[in-house]
Amino acid sequence: MLTGEFRIAIDEKGRILIPSKLRAELDGDSLYVTRGIDNCLWLMLPGDFEKLAQTILDRPGANFDMSRRLLQRNIISPAQECDIDKAGRVNIPPTLRSFINVDMKTECTLSGAGSYLELWNTDTYAKYLNEMLPKFNEAAQSLSGRLEGES
Repeated sequence: MLTGEFRIAIDEKGRILIPSKLRAELDGDSLYVTRGIDNCLWLMLPGDFEKLAQTILDRPGANFDMSRRLLQRNIISPAQECDIDKAGRVNIPPTLRSFINVDMKTECTLSGAGSYLELWNTDTYAKYLNEMLPKFNEAAQSLSGRLEGES
């Protein structure tokens, strides 16, 4: 399970260093990097990315469904498979860095989200968490109610 929040920087070659705690949980030598939801990038193992792509694409008439085409164009189309080098670094392509408004030597937040990683502009991430706090509290209360109902 990929968990934790890490402050990292994009180096002069456009790479991030995956912290050793997260690298230990990754099984493979590459990650797909693509646009995520809420102004972040998703970094996924190839098998997980392929499952996501199949979920979006493998439906009868998927090419004719506006929502699926929108998901395809915003998640699948910009995705790039990027190697993890021997030092644990991953290149973040310029078009994807631009999407989250980061450049060389910019501080980012790398967040473990269970089965994938999220890469955020650190300021955007802090603002998002602050703005979403009321919704987080509502979701926690809703979960509490469901858990009590299961008892």
